[in-house]
Amino acid sequence: MEFDPDSTLRLLGTQKDSQIDLFTAGIALAAAEHPGISLEKYFSHFKKIVADTSERHAALIAEGAQDTAQTQLAALKHIIADQEGYIGDEENYDDLQNADLIRVVDRRTGMPIALAILYIQAGRALGWTVDGLNMPGHFVCRLESGGQRLIFDAFDRAKILNAPDLRALLKKTQGDFAELSADYYEAASNRDILIRLQNNIKLRLIENEEYEKAAGVVEAMRMIDPDEFRLLLDAGVLYARVGRPKAAVRCLEDYIDQARNPKDRQEAALLLQQLKDTLD
Repeated sequence: MEFDPDSTLRLLGTQKDSQIDLFTAGIALAAAEHPGISLEKYFSHFKKIVADTSERHAALIAEGAQDTAQTQLAALKHIIADQEGYIGDEENYDDLQNADLIRVVDRRTGMPIALAILYIQAGRALGWTVDGLNMPGHFVCRLESGGQRLIFDAFDRAKILNAPDLRALLKKTQGDFAELSADYYEAASNRDILIRLQNNIKLRLIENEEYEKAAGVVEAMRMIDPDEFRLLLDAGVLYARVGRPKAAVRCLEDYIDQARNPKDRQEAALLLQQLKDTLD
């Protein structure tokens, strides 16, 4: 059966988090920007990555390596970075293509979280424990096996990161006074990863004043995580920007009903009243 991106996105909202395939979801999210394109080659490419990684891992074991986190990561790196040539786009980091998984595969480059999806899902397809971490600014991955944990950077050819490396990355993106927190070592859920991927696109579209497209991205984000009430505020603000006041009012009313912080409710209520005044 032919892959249907819209059906895939609708299904995401009802799936358990553990059931979400990050690569499939990423392709479905990107497909909106590529109407009519055949997606089969992207799934075939990913299957090849998984098969080649499995073969490389078996070869390393046959050569005498132990089945450790180090060996698993070495197999992933050899195929994704060395053989396929995936690397972070440092020259044009803010290019929207870097968060579009279809274009990431086409160009073999992207931003940290888009490249991380390849490593995470390929590793999981082989039964390995690979996660993304909730570190702000620069998304990193963790591979665990036999009590060993390796944190690595998909943006930098799966470079293994120690605590000083992580601290340097954090200060680079968050400022000189930023320090590592235990929260940053928590695994991100699959929905968190997809929302963070799309948030990169949304913010760049807003910076470019492409509000209609940004509203479409938020709609897709709401399909991924229908319980994330904060997306209602984003949707309300963007609908107001593009001249859809009735839709904006509905979203803001729902947001105010669910928000717990009085200041957040008050700010949304002010915007809501302004919108209602335009409808009178």
